[in-house]
Amino acid sequence: MLTIGTFDGVHLGHQKIIDQLNREAEKIGGESVLFTFYPHPRMVIYPESHGLKLLQTQEEKLDKLERMGLKNVILFPFTFEFSRLTALEFVRDYLVNKLHVRKMVIGYDHQFGKNREGSLEFLQQICETYDFEVIEIPAHDIDDVNVSSTKIREAILAGNVERAAEFLGEPYSLSGEVVKGKALGRTIGFPTANIKVKNTEKLVPSIGVYAVTVSFDNRSCLGMMNVGVRPTVSGENDLSLEVNILDFDEDLYNKTLYVNFHARLRDEQRFDGVDELVEQLKKDEKAVRAFFATCVL
Repeated sequence: MLTIGTFDGVHLGHQKIIDQLNREAEKIGGESVLFTFYPHPRMVIYPESHGLKLLQTQEEKLDKLERMGLKNVILFPFTFEFSRLTALEFVRDYLVNKLHVRKMVIGYDHQFGKNREGSLEFLQQICETYDFEVIEIPAHDIDDVNVSSTKIREAILAGNVERAAEFLGEPYSLSGEVVKGKALGRTIGFPTANIKVKNTEKLVPSIGVYAVTVSFDNRSCLGMMNVGVRPTVSGENDLSLEVNILDFDEDLYNKTLYVNFHARLRDEQRFDGVDELVEQLKKDEKAVRAFFATCVL
């Protein structure tokens, strides 16, 4: 039992398809298979102008798919030559001749192949010839969740991580290694871990201060993260990600932190001095604790 697609974010619409795929596979005593691609097709077809940042790294995508009970993922290398295959060539040469597909689950609006000529209707036209069955995910099942990867990107770029979480079914997340900074936070009573996101294709939320949870070494902590350029204490314009973990003061250098974004607290601000910055950080900490006091994590 197979479906195809990029599934960036594995959002609620994708989850509808995966759930149906798993159910259909269970009915026939088979296994669910996702045929997906890397890199993202837009990055290959429009290498100079795609402007695309990913909602998930491959590791994050595979982890979420596994948590959903998907049994098998075919991560196919997407090349420009592959993008020139017609829909018929892709179905015949890959899905039928190589994978011996017998059943496919497809969303009503899914398109694939050269010039996006493949569709549900196309599969329905050729399925008897190639001896496979097509199961449609109808419009009302997908449209009811009213979600797309584009909408999620727009929400994250606007700092609306709460909205993104609604679309994703869980908080938006990223991970990175803790690297050495200037240790200014420690001198003012708010030590921060400076995170370097390893995958430069990963989408980072807009500049601002966020309530987050941070996981590492099988531990989970509350924190407040600043995404920005630290205008009060830095004359640089490089974007930094710094997280202050509440009630925590241990060495995290070179560890990988996993950060979930739960709410945006405010814009990044320039203060007249360090004292004013500290007062605001105290307010931010109270806001974070108040936010999580009302949340079910």
